[in-house]
Amino acid sequence: MSELALEALPIFLIFATFMVVLFSGYPVAFVLGGTGVAFAALGTVIEPFDIFPDVAELRMVGFVANRIFDTISSYSLVPMSMFIFMGYMLDRSGIAERLLKAMRRVLGPMPGGLAISVVLIGMVLAASTGIIGASVVLLATIALPTMFEAGYARWLSLGTVGATGCLGILIPPSIMLVVMGDQLRISVGDLFMGAMIPGALLAMAFVVFLVIVALVKPSAMPPYRKEAGAPGAMREFVTALVAPLALVLAVLGSIVAGIASPTEASGIGAAGATLLALANRKLSWNDLRQVCYATGRTTAFLYLLIFGASCFSVVLRGYGGDEVIEDLLYALPLGPYGLLAFVLGVIFALGFFLDWMEIVLIVAPLVLPILTASGFDPVWVAILFALCLQSSFLTPPVGMALFYLRNASPEVKMSEIYLGALPFVAIQLLVLLIVALVPGLALWLPQAGG
Repeated sequence: MSELALEALPIFLIFATFMVVLFSGYPVAFVLGGTGVAFAALGTVIEPFDIFPDVAELRMVGFVANRIFDTISSYSLVPMSMFIFMGYMLDRSGIAERLLKAMRRVLGPMPGGLAISVVLIGMVLAASTGIIGASVVLLATIALPTMFEAGYARWLSLGTVGATGCLGILIPPSIMLVVMGDQLRISVGDLFMGAMIPGALLAMAFVVFLVIVALVKPSAMPPYRKEAGAPGAMREFVTALVAPLALVLAVLGSIVAGIASPTEASGIGAAGATLLALANRKLSWNDLRQVCYATGRTTAFLYLLIFGASCFSVVLRGYGGDEVIEDLLYALPLGPYGLLAFVLGVIFALGFFLDWMEIVLIVAPLVLPILTASGFDPVWVAILFALCLQSSFLTPPVGMALFYLRNASPEVKMSEIYLGALPFVAIQLLVLLIVALVPGLALWLPQAGG
């Protein structure tokens, strides 16, 4: 057996074990952690026999425990729980329902107005919460019935709600960007600033698509005249928009201006969301208890995934996995941009089967050093990763937004949801291509802020 094949054998066994156990139905966090600990123990046993040259780092399973401690003590993960709290508190505040009602009165009478309203509200929610499940379910609950009542095509309504709800994974404050910054050793503030323009560009691309559909096929998005001409509609819309915009400016504006770090801004956001809920008289002790419970549960779930992935990745590196993958990528007959395209293609394909968390925690740290060594800016590459991963929420069979839609609207068919998601996935890939061709879209704000 050749030396390269011998080095690659344990890496293949690790990934094969992970995939087999994953598809057996066990929770992914336990699959990652269990696979890592099992191969760490195996490395401890076989290390004296010197079968694999790179197993020397795994002399003790305690090395994995040290990695977990390093992860849990990471300061860059602190904003995660605060932004999650902020999102759940805003969900309770009733701001989204109020904003949609006002915008429906303003834009509803024009063709496609309801769908455009959903995208614009989705942008506000994305910049206020960053929690995909909450955004998709909330939009599906408050927007889909009205869109169906107005006679909108079902596939288009479902696709609009699903894709718009996913904007929160890209537009700051994004939980994915917080985790990505910690794992890739990139400033979370730089990632937040780098994602602002691509996120806004993606939302505007959705709006352009809806306008084109409204012009080409008006019957798919007819006007909604039920509330047309309501008195004071514009004043109600402006009033409803002031509070969430003020919160967004307080959080993101403080980061961009250099006044606060992402950790400090997350505290501002959590406090601001609580004050908004209190001002709207939507904050009882029971509401606060449920928000804290949901925040704790979601944060614990994410940390469990991070712990499992930390075990997996440190064992993978202990077996020389990063070197093997680096050798395999450099062996491809591709230039730097061809290598970047190949990596993005692999990440996009993995999104059909794996959640974003596994890809960020396992794949991204392995390939980012290779791409930065090729001369690419790490912030730009990370934003490309984020754009690519955003599409994973809409691609079957494990696209989480699709299942959130199905659970929120049991009467719709999965075939309608899949059909509605396809054009928006294509739009996401188009924006990914634009940002890849024009790196300044992702780098201008970080460089200006630095």
